[in-house]
Amino acid sequence: MKKYRTFKEFYPFYLSQHQNDTCRRLHYVGSLLVLLLLFYSIATSHYTLLLFMPVIGYGFAWVGHFFYEKNKPATFTYPWYSFLGDWVMLYQFLFKRKTKV
Repeated sequence: MKKYRTFKEFYPFYLSQHQNDTCRRLHYVGSLLVLLLLFYSIATSHYTLLLFMPVIGYGFAWVGHFFYEKNKPATFTYPWYSFLGDWVMLYQFLFKRKTKV
């Protein structure tokens, strides 16, 4: 795998690893559920629920990769850039920004 030095370099690769629509949808669902859990935990002071955030976020994403996209998640090699990529991709989806490679 190529060594990416900046997120700007990495993001086109990230998008190339998310071409399957079901994989992308699973990422969106996982990310939105993470946000809902975050807000719910804060609003109700049930902070221990925050422990489930990685399970929900990565669980949906990894199902998308292993069963639909049929590739290895970039998280294993580029955890920070991949985490950032999830949120940028969700933002672009929600605000109808171009996300194709």
